[in-house]
Amino acid sequence: MTDDLSPDDGQSAVDRVLAAEGSRAAGYTRFGSGRATALNATDDYVGSADGDQFEREDRAALRRVQGLSTELEDVTEVEYRQLRLENVVLIGIYSSGSLDDAENSLRELSALAETAGAVVLDGLLQRRPHPDPSTYLGKGKAQELADIVRAVGADTVIADTELAPSQRRALEDVVKVKVIDRTAVILDIFSQHAKSREGKAQVELAQLEYLLPRLRGWGESMSRQAGGQVGGAGAGMGSRGPGETKIELDRRRIHTRMARLRKQIKGFSPAREAKRANRGRFEVPSVAIAGYTNAGKSSLLNRITQAGVLVENALFATLDATVRRSRTPDGRLYTLADTVGFVRNLPHQLVEAFRSTLEEVKQSDIIVHVVDGSHPDPGSQIATVRDVIGEIDARDIPEILVFNKADLIDDDQRLLLRGLQPDAIFVSARTGEGIDELQRRIAEVLPAPEVEVTLVVPYDRGDVISRLHVQGRVLKTEYLEKGTRVRALVHPSRVDALTDFVEHRG
Repeated sequence: MTDDLSPDDGQSAVDRVLAAEGSRAAGYTRFGSGRATALNATDDYVGSADGDQFEREDRAALRRVQGLSTELEDVTEVEYRQLRLENVVLIGIYSSGSLDDAENSLRELSALAETAGAVVLDGLLQRRPHPDPSTYLGKGKAQELADIVRAVGADTVIADTELAPSQRRALEDVVKVKVIDRTAVILDIFSQHAKSREGKAQVELAQLEYLLPRLRGWGESMSRQAGGQVGGAGAGMGSRGPGETKIELDRRRIHTRMARLRKQIKGFSPAREAKRANRGRFEVPSVAIAGYTNAGKSSLLNRITQAGVLVENALFATLDATVRRSRTPDGRLYTLADTVGFVRNLPHQLVEAFRSTLEEVKQSDIIVHVVDGSHPDPGSQIATVRDVIGEIDARDIPEILVFNKADLIDDDQRLLLRGLQPDAIFVSARTGEGIDELQRRIAEVLPAPEVEVTLVVPYDRGDVISRLHVQGRVLKTEYLEKGTRVRALVHPSRVDALTDFVEHRG
C-alpha cells in the first residue's frame, strides 16, 4: 500500500486508478477523492440567463458529509443528523484494445457515483475477454478487491456494467460489503431528481422492473410458507394457500404495483396529447433539445427562452420535459422542449418507462442535438444519443448538432470537433456565443410557409390577422378603407380557409 499520494494534489480518484492499473501486480493503492472528469471542473456554471435557481438551492439544502455525527452540544436538545456519504470502490473489465473506452466509462461511473452522493475511494480495472460468470472479476481480482475494501474502509462496490443477480450475490460473499451495478446508481439518481407525479411514477416503475429478478432472502425470512388467509389487507382471492412463500407473495405484489403504475402513466397521456394537439391545430412547429446528460441542454433552453429551468453540475439534474415557446428571427413561432439526458448503457427499463417523455423528441420537427464540446470523448456521446434516438424511431427527423461549452475549449479542440462534425454549431449557453447562429439555423430548417397570398381582411376579423402572424409569415401590411391588406406566406393546407379574403395568389 502506498500512502504518499495526497488527496489534495489535484488528481482525481479515477485518474489515479487508471494510472496505477498498468503497474499494479498485486496489493492495493489508497488515495483521496477528487472531482470526476465527466463533471465540470468548477461549479461556476450558472449565468444570468438561468434565473434565480431556487430549486437548485433547495436540492442542496441537505448537505451530505462524511460520517454520521450529531450537531448538538447539549444532548437534551432534539437531535438532527446529516446524511452520511457512501464510500465506494469502482470495478470494471476491459478486453484487448478497449482500454480507452473502459477509462472513459469508469470516469463516467465516478461522476454518476458523485451525483448519487458517494465518495470514490479506489477502483480496479481487469483485462479479460469476458466477465467471470460467477463473480464478474476473476477469483484473484475478487480477493484483491476484498483487500482494497478493507484497507480503505469502503462500504459499497459499484460495477461498471449490469450484474446478473448471481454475480452480485457471489461477489458480496467475497468482499463482505454491498455490491451494486451501474444501473442501480442511475436509478438512484433518477429517484432523487424526479419531482413531477409522472416522473416519480416512471422512476418507480423502472426500479420495480429492475428489482423483480433480484429479490433475495436473508436466511429463511423469504422462504417461510404463508398458509391460510395471508394478505389480510385486501389481498383477496389468490393469496390463500399453504404453498405460497413470502418471496412469491412479494413478487406478486410487485407485479400488481407495476400494473397500477403503467395504468397511472398511461393516464397522463391525454393531457400531454391535448397540449400537443393544440400546438398542431395552430401548426406551431416543435424543436426538441436532446443530448448526453450534463451537456448543457437546460442551460441552452434558459439562454434562448429565459425559462429558468434548473441548472446543476450533476448528471440527470432535470428529468421532466419542459416546453417553452420561442420565435425565429423572422418572427415565426415555434416550441422548444428540453428532454431527459442520455448516458452510455442507459438502462432499458428507463428507456421504456420514459418513452412517454421521449415522445417530445419523436413528435418534433427538428432535434437540436447538444454535445459537451469539453468532454474528452464527444464521439461516444454523439453515438450514444443517436442510438437512443433510433430506439424511439426518431432517426428521420432533421438534426442540428451543437457543441456546447465553447468557452471551455481551445482552437485545437475546435479543429478536432469540426473534423468530427463539419456542419456543427459552436455555442456557449453561459456566454451567449453562437446562440444567434443557432436560431438562424433553426429558422432555416423549420418547415416554412410556401404559398404567397394577398388578402383583404375586414377590420372586424382581427382573428384572421392574428392567425396569419402565428401560422404564417406576414410580409407587408396596408390599411385600406374596406379593411387590412396583407401580403403573407401561408401553408398550403391553410389557403382554402382564407379563400373569402384572397385578393391575389402568387
